[in-house]
Amino acid sequence: MKTIQDMQSLGQAIRDRRRELGYTQAFLAEYAGISASFLSELENGKETIQAGKMMEVISLLGMDVCIRNRGE
Repeated sequence: MKTIQDMQSLGQAIRDRRRELGYTQAFLAEYAGISASFLSELENGKETIQAGKMMEVISLLGMDVCIRNRGE
């Protein structure tokens, strides 16, 4: 499990999972119905992304977002 503390770590986790699955940015963007530039911005930690699109990408990659208190 990875701890997501900011958009940079979230973007890195998404990039790592996409690569692990062997997906290109173009493939995932088309599959998710988003632009490749949006996916690139997401993977690079851009902080102005739309949360709904972000959650769609996370879901399509078979990932969950878990929130927990630090130190637990």
